Amino acid sequence: MLRIRGTALAAALLPGGAAVILHVAASTGLAGPGWAPATWAVTAAAVLALAVAGGVAAVIARARPATSPTVPVTRAQAPDLYVLVRELADRLDVPVPSALALTPDCDSWLEDRTHPAQERRMPGSAPVRWLRRRRSQAPPVLVIGSPFLWWMRVAELRALLAPVVAGTGPSAHPDIAAARRCVRGLDAAVAVADRARAGHRRDAGPGPRPAWRAVLRLTGLVARVLLRACGPHAAEMERGVAAAAADRAQHVDRALRTTAQEQVGLAYAGWDRLLTRVALPAWRTGRWPSRLDAGVVAALTELSRRDRLADGFASRLGERPACDLLEEPGAVDASVSLLAARLFHGEPRGEGSGWAPVDWTNYPEEVVDRIWRGEAARLFAALDATEPNGRAGAAEHTPPADADAAARAPSGAGGAAAPTVSYAEAAVGRILERLAAGGTDAVAARISADVARAEAAQDACPTAPGLDEPVLPGAGQPSPMGLPLRPQRSGRELMAEHVTAAVCCAAVDTADAAPGLDWLDGPALLIDGERATDLAGPVLDLVEDGDPGPLRDWLTARGIRADKPVRLV
Repeated sequence: MLRIRGTALAAALLPGGAAVILHVAASTGLAGPGWAPATWAVTAAAVLALAVAGGVAAVIARARPATSPTVPVTRAQAPDLYVLVRELADRLDVPVPSALALTPDCDSWLEDRTHPAQERRMPGSAPVRWLRRRRSQAPPVLVIGSPFLWWMRVAELRALLAPVVAGTGPSAHPDIAAARRCVRGLDAAVAVADRARAGHRRDAGPGPRPAWRAVLRLTGLVARVLLRACGPHAAEMERGVAAAAADRAQHVDRALRTTAQEQVGLAYAGWDRLLTRVALPAWRTGRWPSRLDAGVVAALTELSRRDRLADGFASRLGERPACDLLEEPGAVDASVSLLAARLFHGEPRGEGSGWAPVDWTNYPEEVVDRIWRGEAARLFAALDATEPNGRAGAAEHTPPADADAAARAPSGAGGAAAPTVSYAEAAVGRILERLAAGGTDAVAARISADVARAEAAQDACPTAPGLDEPVLPGAGQPSPMGLPLRPQRSGRELMAEHVTAAVCCAAVDTADAAPGLDWLDGPALLIDGERATDLAGPVLDLVEDGDPGPLRDWLTARGIRADKPVRLV
């Protein structure tokens, strides 16, 4: 990679060298006929090449490499964790990481945050200090996946971090550090060029804007060519560095390494399930669960209770958890949980919108009940809009009895305000009669259109504070961390979801039922304190086949009144 960089530099200097040779030859009397025009033509080409190379080099030097959004952990917040990492580095005979940070993901890595562009942005930095920092690189930052701290035991975390911390040794090698700086600079230059092409004015540099855009386009082209040339070598270098780090860490907690790797897979499974089934519904209502990492422990404990293959993992919970290495685990968990909401979902939209924390004890009432009421309101509005007897658009909304109820009015699944419908018309019996009589496709199409409009409005969210780019994934697209938070759903699937929500509202309003939380499956209906797991079949019979019998029998068996209107706010 360094040879490729040197070759590019030599190509930029080659016209200048040729011009110097021609001028020296002319000054010594060795010039022949036509020498002067050739000399000045080569000189002009050399000046142009140097100007272009200087502009490209300036963009690459000024471009700030991307850094992962993390929650910094200071030494005062986690003295024991810093001690663990320092002792680990001493055992491995490598430099100690310069700082620690947490990421809302199940991964750990080293990240260099000493690029000159980042140092230059620090308050009080001067050119001389900037150059001095460039010669003396600090060790990288150790980024730790926050779910590991809550699920793993201290010894398991040490075994997991050993090969990662061992990577600080190769990071201190001058050639490896220079090669990585080269690749990061080229990658950052490509990103700057792409943002400029997309019209992000905040990345425009000094000088006339059109001229600077041309420089950025040329820089992006050159950087891409160099990255393609460096790519295979960079990958090979990183594989060698990883192999060397793993070999250095072999003697550290050898017996625990297999167990730690097993816990990585289990933690990832629990984290993914918690985000997609539990956190995402809350995010869509503007709430962010403030103890996501603690929720991972609850989810994995529940998994070990249900799955015999994971049964042995729960026995470890009597040992000291790695989160005990933090002074205030709850505060750190809240910071990571808010970052996860911004990364995986983005900022709420709409007038007066904003994030509000929710504790797990209040999750059923503040999230589950709100979701059910919003989806039930959308379903009844769709029934009104597709009424075959011409009642479309005739729905009215009965206002809540008090201001507090108005403040609790739910938003739809995509963040838009819930449709309004007459309270007297909102009865489950009306759903049974209508879908049994046909017209399911029309209602499903209306619900799909409403949900698509709500999600499209939310997809236009602005950049989350503190992040460089918009982070909200579109429908059916994975999140920045690779989680498919919005899988595509058919109209019938949405229809079944909304019918289930209306039935749950009726159960809460007319029977001894309550909203609940299942750590593995998310929102749940509790009847007499037990989770109702047999509702999906009768709902599918109604939606898919137009058969209301099974659902009507289910309602009767549990004392749920299908003729009573349900509350939609």
